[in-house]
Amino acid sequence: MRRVSVIGAGSWGTTVASLAAMRADTTLWARRGELAEKINRTRSNPEYLPDHGLPDHLSATDDIARAVSGAEVLIMAVPSHGFRQVFAGVSTFLEPGVPVLSLTKGIEQETLARMTEVVAEISPTSTTGVMTGPNLVAEIVAGQPTATVVAMGDEAVARDIQSLFMGPTFRVYTNDDVIGCELGGALKNVMAIASGMSDGLGFGDNTRATVLTRALAEVTRLGTALGGRHETFAGLAGMGDLIATCSSTMSRNHQVGHRLAQGQTTEEIIADMKMVAEGVKTTKSVLGLADRAGVEMPIATHVGLVLDGRMKPREAVMSLMTREAKAESR
Repeated sequence: MRRVSVIGAGSWGTTVASLAAMRADTTLWARRGELAEKINRTRSNPEYLPDHGLPDHLSATDDIARAVSGAEVLIMAVPSHGFRQVFAGVSTFLEPGVPVLSLTKGIEQETLARMTEVVAEISPTSTTGVMTGPNLVAEIVAGQPTATVVAMGDEAVARDIQSLFMGPTFRVYTNDDVIGCELGGALKNVMAIASGMSDGLGFGDNTRATVLTRALAEVTRLGTALGGRHETFAGLAGMGDLIATCSSTMSRNHQVGHRLAQGQTTEEIIADMKMVAEGVKTTKSVLGLADRAGVEMPIATHVGLVLDGRMKPREAVMSLMTREAKAESR
């Protein structure tokens, strides 16, 4: 794989482009021309990753045709709400059969589709998959050891992408459960908002452990109902990502929950955030999927009520704690 294209120059897209550029010529597409120019001139992403120098084999552009033409691997790193529109433009220049890897951890609101389903709809010849796991950007660019999972239906393609990214501080596993891995990455964002609310209310380790454990039960329940494998949710895409995102103050979704607990409204928080917190938009989509599958998700439901302003965080906690008693396995 000699030519890699990354679509989306946010912090995660830039980080993954940097990793790819250690082994391949990599082009990073930025929506705004001024950002692409700054990246090329300063050899950094001054808006989203200012303290991280970029490899020599990485260049940026705001020209989709230039970014995509000749790519042997295409990586999508745009938010879920803009994914379809951007990929539709990308697909015009994408050669048949080029694998598409999604970094987006969200569900499309209008259709309740996963991002790989959007790719398959627009570009049926593309092999598609996801990269997901406990991957907080600040720790990866600092060279701290972490692991991720690349999930694709084609094992040979998955191994190629594994070899592209595998390094001494970034360990890559493969998995053929695309549905489970993709859902794990999207669903945990909703749970991270719940965990942030718990921390923001001043609750301690017992409460956080309770939230994480019951959140994993909800994620697994819906994920398996939609076709994912049970063991996937005990791995990096499920439990691993859930622990990192629900526990870290670096998580944007955790920050949303924490600020909700401090009395801010969803609108105020979104207006003040530079980067997208996928869990805010994904909550409604997740609840739509749960309703369609007939799966009960009490934590996600209460997160939705708080985001909509219909319930205060402390009220949500008390409502969850006073639900009807039942067996843990239910």
